[in-house]
Order: sequence, then C-alpha cells, then structure tokens
Amino acid sequence: MTTILVTGGTGTLGRPVVERLRADGHEVRALGPGARPHAVELREGGPALDAAVAGADTVVHCAGAPRGEEEGAAHLIAAARRAGVGHLVLVSVVGAGRVPLGPYQSRRAVERLVEESGLGWTVLRATRAHDVLASFFERRARPPVMLLPAGVREQPVEAAEVAGRLAALAVGAPAGRVPDMGGPEVRPVESLARAYLRATARHRPLLSLPLPGRAYRGFREGEHLAPRQAVGRRTFEEYLTARFGPRIETGRQD
Repeated sequence: MTTILVTGGTGTLGRPVVERLRADGHEVRALGPGARPHAVELREGGPALDAAVAGADTVVHCAGAPRGEEEGAAHLIAAARRAGVGHLVLVSVVGAGRVPLGPYQSRRAVERLVEESGLGWTVLRATRAHDVLASFFERRARPPVMLLPAGVREQPVEAAEVAGRLAALAVGAPAGRVPDMGGPEVRPVESLARAYLRATARHRPLLSLPLPGRAYRGFREGEHLAPRQAVGRRTFEEYLTARFGPRIETGRQD
C-alpha cells in the first residue's frame, strides 16, 4: 500500500483525487484548509509541513494560490526532499509559460522548481476546468450586458476526470512531462456563455470586445488550448445540467 499526500486535498480538484486514491486502497493524507490533522499553509512551511510529508511515498500537488504559489511549492519540495519522497506529481495548466499572464507564468515557475528538485517527478497540464469557466461567466453575468473577450475559444475539462488522471499517475513511476489533458470540445467563449445563461435561466445580451495586450493575444491564438489532446468526455452542457438542473434546451445554439 502506498502512502500519498495530496496538497489542496479539500479543494475542487484535490478532493476527488483523495477519494479516488482511498477507494483504490491507498493511505492518503489530505493537506489544506480544514484538512485535519494537516491544515497546513504551504507558504509558511515549518514543522507542521514536515510532519505531514514524513513517511509519504508520493506527493500530489493540487494546491494553488493567487499569491505565494512559488514560495509554497519551494517549501513543499524542501520538505519532500527531507522526507525522502520518491515521486512528486504536479497538476499544471495548458499555456503555462506561453500565455504572458501572471497565473500562467507562476505555474511555469512552479514546474521549473519541480523539474529541478532532484525528486522523481511527473507534470500534467490540463485546460481550464468547467467550474472555473462557470465562475467567470457568473461574474460576467452580473451587469445588464455580458462583456466577453472577442475571438477567444475555450476547452473546458471536467475536474473529476483530471483527478482520475492524477490518481493514476500518482501510483505509477515518475514520468516527467506527460501529454496534456483537454476537454472534449474547443468552442467560442460566446457559445459557452450562452450555455451558461440558458442553464441559469438568465437573459443577457452578449457584447464581445477586442482587448489590448500580449496576454489577450495569447488567448486569441489558443496558447491555452490542447485540441490534439481532447480526451475529456464530459461536455460543458453536461456539467451545467448536473450543477443547475435540466434547463438546457436540446442541442446547442452557437
């Protein structure tokens, strides 16, 4: 039986990783806010983090943070080295290092820390999850007009499917950078926004606007997409139906 530590183990992605691994008979420790006895803040490091990592064969790093992500990863890697962890699995994002936007650049920096850690490592990049896009649309739907970036496509993937892939990687040997994982469809952001509005019974006119800057150009050019790795199965409509109920009309209206 393998002992596996999952950072972010109480989050949208980490929780199903924990559940999948436990169902397969592994000893799993969840680390994150509210995770007892390992409610550890990665940015602080220290003895509590060392205690959580001690005795773990594998660490799956699912935790993310708007600030201090690199610092937290550095603390985790140092603790993993001290504990003699044999395998560090990192979930990253498609477009890391290519899209010139803070979170994408930060995630690439974390990848580099993992690659240079001296530990056995595996990195899986995935496209943005369904719930991330749903949260984006929820914010955009608050005003009377829904403003969207023109010319952008998205490829949302089901978080539980990414979790399943991470769980499988965690019990395997270190594999380095593995193929990206994308959702089943690459679609204009307007199409996905309309699906969200139908699912939530909202009525908003859409206004697509071009935006300035290199980051927007990266999104417009699809640097955050993985069309050749469209291995996800659950569509955005299926996710919305499960979350909000069967309000979506039959067929897409793109």
